[in-house]
Amino acid sequence: MLGTVGVALAVVQVPSAQLASKVQKNVYYWSDGKQMVVAGGGSLNRQIVPISQIPLSMQNAVISAENASFYKDWGVDPMGIARAVVKMAQGGETQSGSTITQQFVKNTYLSQEQTLKRKVTELLISVKVGATQDKRDILAGYLNTAYYGRGAYGIQAAARAYYDKDCSDLTPSESAYLAATLNGPNLYDPYGGQGPAATPEKNTKRATDRWKWTLDREVEVGHLSAADRDKWVGQGFPQPQKPRPATNRAGQIGYLTDLADNYITAHSTISKGELDKGGYQIYTTFDRKKVNALAKSVEAVRRANLKPDLREVDKFVQFGGASVEPGTGKIVAIYGGENALTHFTNNADYTGVQVGSTFKPFVLAAAMTHGKRNPALGPRQGDGERTLVSPESVYNGDNKLTLRMYNGAVWHDRNGSEWHQKNDGDENRGLISLRTAMQFSANTPYIQLGMDVGTDLVREAALAAGLDEEQLASITPTFSLGTSAPSAIRLAGAYATFADSGRQIDPYSVTKVEKNGKPAYAHEQKSEQAFTSDVANNVTDVLRTVVEAGTGTAAKLGARPVAGKTGTTDGNRSAWFAGYTPQLSTAIGMYRVDPNAKNQEFLSMRGVGGQPTIHGASFPAEIWADYMGKALKGVPVRQFDPPRPIGEKIFGGGASPSPAPAPSASPSASPSETAEPSPSAPPSPSPKPSRTCGLLDPRCRTGDHEGTDGGTPAGPGATSGATGGPGGQEGDLGDEPAPPGQSRRQGGGLFG
Repeated sequence: MLGTVGVALAVVQVPSAQLASKVQKNVYYWSDGKQMVVAGGGSLNRQIVPISQIPLSMQNAVISAENASFYKDWGVDPMGIARAVVKMAQGGETQSGSTITQQFVKNTYLSQEQTLKRKVTELLISVKVGATQDKRDILAGYLNTAYYGRGAYGIQAAARAYYDKDCSDLTPSESAYLAATLNGPNLYDPYGGQGPAATPEKNTKRATDRWKWTLDREVEVGHLSAADRDKWVGQGFPQPQKPRPATNRAGQIGYLTDLADNYITAHSTISKGELDKGGYQIYTTFDRKKVNALAKSVEAVRRANLKPDLREVDKFVQFGGASVEPGTGKIVAIYGGENALTHFTNNADYTGVQVGSTFKPFVLAAAMTHGKRNPALGPRQGDGERTLVSPESVYNGDNKLTLRMYNGAVWHDRNGSEWHQKNDGDENRGLISLRTAMQFSANTPYIQLGMDVGTDLVREAALAAGLDEEQLASITPTFSLGTSAPSAIRLAGAYATFADSGRQIDPYSVTKVEKNGKPAYAHEQKSEQAFTSDVANNVTDVLRTVVEAGTGTAAKLGARPVAGKTGTTDGNRSAWFAGYTPQLSTAIGMYRVDPNAKNQEFLSMRGVGGQPTIHGASFPAEIWADYMGKALKGVPVRQFDPPRPIGEKIFGGGASPSPAPAPSASPSASPSETAEPSPSAPPSPSPKPSRTCGLLDPRCRTGDHEGTDGGTPAGPGATSGATGGPGGQEGDLGDEPAPPGQSRRQGGGLFG
């Protein structure tokens, strides 16, 4: 054994800091194989600086935080290595080296594999390095090869990326923060990182705590005086500058490449650090023509309607959108914002924006899958205890109805108060079918339907369709009205499930990755039957009614069949249109948020573009129709699979098969959000008027405006006259709109 170790030590090569810091470029390709952009790396990322140019404060911060015995140890931690070897041999979690010498050695390997062979090799090199090299050279090698985030390898690149200065000019406070980034840059950048655990708020707290701990640790080991520590702590956290994307990522390119990068690191063994070192060829699903068409459609609406120089309310308006191919899951286009160089949040990915009534199709899918609970037979689902629901089932669509449990008992919140759900404009619609309630976005039938089916099963339906669990709101009765905040990508993907007759495929953005001509990652297609074809096709048929004769007529595409749903949230804080044809599913969202505000919150859009209120049927549907018309130009018209009868015509929410009720108040005379049908659009063959407006729907008519979702109930202590206005508290009936980038369940996009 001693002889083997001796030979191994003799032949093993000591790594070069210069080679370890080498950074290459990544090449991204459009879906047609043409080059999109060459990105990554940069001159600063290759710069090696001598230890004399690295301030003592940075050296001390890293040694104090990472390896206080650095100048005394042999370069290895025998006990740490033993623990790692035993765990790996037993198939347990892998562990990396704990000394600075070991971390320096580890940084020289492009591969991040954690195997016994690699750990032994790492140990041998570390022993040789510790025995043959000066400690100051080892420290310089580590600081020059470590990854600090933001594509920065080495302390000089990090100082430029975070503070726009040479590393020699770093203060002890800034050094303490940069030392913290070595603990995991994705989790310590105050401007956020990838995944639900890396929101700006969480990262800022982590970074601040680690920065303060590092300064305390320096005092503890004798590298900083308590007085100096107190001085820097008193000056506050050294906030770094905002990330600055490379100039070749202007427009939508930066959003596209970031989306691809995040997908790769989430779905392959390629780490963010490896990806940032470059050298990869990345083949994406993005269709150049569709990406450009979506950007032009958004900007055309923005230029024609928003005048921020004239109207204060037109400031801070954001659009986000995504287009997904049913049957494949390919993300063919996104709109992430005006420019990736100036607006850093990808609006197509997770933003925390509630989706409102675009969530109602999942309630209907749950009702047709699981059925309405029978009050006489108990609450649990099972044979004989539920009745599958037909789209022609009848519910009471009047305003401010008392919310009830599935068994008819009045629902009370934790304070003992009743809940009376609002319809937009306080409209009373009387007894209407679920089809008509969807057509005109009436809230009272769908919040009651969710109670009758079970909001837990509504949640299951949303997840089955493809929404991300991290992006769903907490379960309350108003969950059925869209208090969740799925990304545009996820919403388009979930609607694509209905377009493909119930077959669900997760959206994806990268088909394959290569390095040096060898495969590094390949996408594997996976699909599940989320709903039966009967359920999915009936949802589609109901959503066709919305576009052909309801709140979504602005989204008509002539003879091409379209299914879709408008959505507007309480307080007019966001508006959506999500819809699909058999070949393409697209979701468009709109909201307002001041990115420079200290307390980030969604703002009301009342008055934006000179309109009293913004609904999903206005600007979002206009963008959707313009883009889809361009994206599908020349594509053959395909029909949806025809729906087969499903379920039974049940009566819920106080409705009964008795004679038609007396007429109630006519719809509000407030301005309609439904655009007039395009003169060039020929009549669509379905749905037939008799199906759209049944005998029990006396006030059913085209042109009424969409119902606001009322997803924010009054707070604790609400009276029975609560109307769903702003000010609701989490845990009551719904959630106050979450700050941008958050939901009540902290959510991070799986794509970014």
